[in-house]
Amino acid sequence: MALLAIACAAVAVVLVARGDPTTHVHMLIATALGVGLTVLLGTALMTLVFVSNSSGHDSEAAHFEEEE
Repeated sequence: MALLAIACAAVAVVLVARGDPTTHVHMLIATALGVGLTVLLGTALMTLVFVSNSSGHDSEAAHFEEEE
């Protein structure tokens, strides 16, 4: 997961650096951190979705009926 985040961040930094020759180092650092952490967060949330589905928590929530 971390390697994917690093690769995505590196690609984003290269694309930003190629797009504007007057780019400051602070913008490149912010881009790398933003893209890298976003990829890690998305991966972690999708992992939680799959764990929840495989453990049966989703099926319990689907069969919830309100008692009257």
